Amino acid sequence: MRLLAEGLSAVRGERVVFRDIDFELASGQALVLHGPNGSGKTTLLRVIAGLIGTLAGRLRLIDKDGKTLADEERDQAQHFVGHQDAIRSQLRVIETLRFHAALLGAEPKHIDEAVATWGLQALVDLSGGLLSAGQRRRVSLARLSLQRRQLWLLDEPLVALDAPTRARLNDVCSKHLTQGGMIVAASHEPFLGDRRTLTLGFAE
Repeated sequence: MRLLAEGLSAVRGERVVFRDIDFELASGQALVLHGPNGSGKTTLLRVIAGLIGTLAGRLRLIDKDGKTLADEERDQAQHFVGHQDAIRSQLRVIETLRFHAALLGAEPKHIDEAVATWGLQALVDLSGGLLSAGQRRRVSLARLSLQRRQLWLLDEPLVALDAPTRARLNDVCSKHLTQGGMIVAASHEPFLGDRRTLTLGFAE
């Protein structure tokens, strides 16, 4: 699979946040987006996810046979983990994971695997409202382990994580890449050894 961006430009409000962005990402590759606040990192992730449109340019997710995926196929090929944790304070952690598993069409056994992978055993019966910021982030990231999808879009994945969880995230992402997955991540900090980076600045 390949992700191909050609001449992408996007606006937020009435301001052009980036212009003429080009890149190509193949299976097993990661791209880390850097830049100051307001430079368009999150906007670019949302464009890739199909959540917002572009001012100009073309973006394609292409399968191994050279076919450009339609919108529904693209949605099923990606995980988007935003900066805001999608966790309801009244639901227990296990209920949140079950909800996301059902939404993703994941088998129930994958919930136990996600709990083990992200060290959530002691948290499963706690409600979201009792979790710390770091714990909430772990639960949010656990969605990556519920269902295998080719393209991961991660917005500031390191925020609120302690050192052991950062190491865990690095290991999970490295395994995903080794298995032929792709990652585009926006980060203020070095991530995945910054194998390949794209620095965004303010568009003129």
